[in-house]
Amino acid sequence: MEKAKATNLMAKLLAKNPPKKIKKGEEIKAKIVSLSKKKALFDIGGKALAVLGDKELPQLSLYLPYLKEGDKIKVTVVTEESRNGFPVVSLQKFFNKGKWEILAEKKEKEELIEVVCGEYGKGGVFVDFMGIRGVIPTIQLIEPYLQKPEKLEGQRIKVKILEVDKAKNRLVVSQKAAVSGLSQKELKERFDKIKVGEKYQAKVLNVSEFGIFCEVLGVEGLVHISEISWEKVTNPSAYASPGQIIEVFVVEKNEKDLKLNLSIKRLTPDPWQNIEEKYPKDKLIEGEVVRKEKYGYFVKLEPGIEGLIHISKLKGDEKIKIGEKIQVYIEKVNKKTRRLSLILPPTKKPILYR
Repeated sequence: MEKAKATNLMAKLLAKNPPKKIKKGEEIKAKIVSLSKKKALFDIGGKALAVLGDKELPQLSLYLPYLKEGDKIKVTVVTEESRNGFPVVSLQKFFNKGKWEILAEKKEKEELIEVVCGEYGKGGVFVDFMGIRGVIPTIQLIEPYLQKPEKLEGQRIKVKILEVDKAKNRLVVSQKAAVSGLSQKELKERFDKIKVGEKYQAKVLNVSEFGIFCEVLGVEGLVHISEISWEKVTNPSAYASPGQIIEVFVVEKNEKDLKLNLSIKRLTPDPWQNIEEKYPKDKLIEGEVVRKEKYGYFVKLEPGIEGLIHISKLKGDEKIKIGEKIQVYIEKVNKKTRRLSLILPPTKKPILYR
């Protein structure tokens, strides 16, 4: 009797809310009912719960830490009804792009992810997240790995996502941000306090061929190699070392990345400011030969000021040595392009007596 009532009630409910008709190949947003390494059940609105195909279960194990019961996820119907009476669905499309969706969501919520560290390369430490290759820039590491990043290889660590872009296949993460616990809101507050055109104390994080990486009030910045000195710089490490406190000038703020463009040279006057008055045409001056290029010799007149004796101005028999002091005439000055042309004084021919 009770069984019959239950059957009638179920029949009425089904009549009132008939199960959704599903078709092979159809994409449906399904609700996760149960999830494990051996089985996955989904509510797709049909008369029975759907199961994930056996061939895809091994792939699902990668996602178990990032999915939970009650989550909604897109599935594709493979079979309307299997031999067991259940619809079979596929998560292949989710597998193809779901990792990126997870990363985007984790970045939005500022949640940490666990990655496996690989080799250390020019850009930093390469990492793996469910088959996606990413990188931890060297300056986003913490000690002792900041100085010896190769020690991270093979380790599993927690990181915070800085950039995620599926179209560019780009994933950038930070160990430092994960450890500091600094939220994006807090970082933005610090960033907003920093003013363009002001000078600040900065801690040197790392030095590379590109320049000097620093931290100003906890905000990352770079003194590009071109902003280190008014003189030509070939080796940034000669000007700063990790851990050192230096004074910098804020040139620009990158609102998108919350990073700073910094300068050291702009803390001192630009030697080219009054160049035309200081070095007028035809002035004779002494300078030091600093380097030879295929198109001529560069002569240093003072720190930050170099002029070129073009090869076309030479006869070819001159004996000019790097490091020697020579006298030159100012031939032409171009303040806009920051170029200064030099010529050697004319040599007098000896008077011959018979």
